[in-house]
Amino acid sequence: MLTTPSIGNNGRNGTTMDKSRRKELMQQYADRGPQTGVFAVRNSATGEVWVGQSKNIDKQQNGLWARLRGGLCSDVTLQSSWKSHGGAVFSYEILEQVTEADPHVLQRVLPERTGAWRERLGAGSVKGT
Repeated sequence: MLTTPSIGNNGRNGTTMDKSRRKELMQQYADRGPQTGVFAVRNSATGEVWVGQSKNIDKQQNGLWARLRGGLCSDVTLQSSWKSHGGAVFSYEILEQVTEADPHVLQRVLPERTGAWRERLGAGSVKGT
């Protein structure tokens, strides 16, 4: 007779998460709000890199990938590279989270950090949200 091991609620052998703990973690995630910062898009086939900034870096990739798939990306070099090499060779990376709460300071700091990353990586520019 063949038997299978006991699998918990989350699909891992023998591990389960308390429902109240799960609810607490989900609430913490929801309460944290959008994360502002600097991101990179990399083409592993060519080594090209584009750096941008976003007021919601956690969700930036979804919007950018949708624009690239639809041929609607405003950055001509990135769109051309996507078209030539296909989406499978591209990756999205969060380079830095900027936690400044003051919007006036953030307006100054975010472009500075983005520029520093572009220079450091020898990257092109990509428009974020």
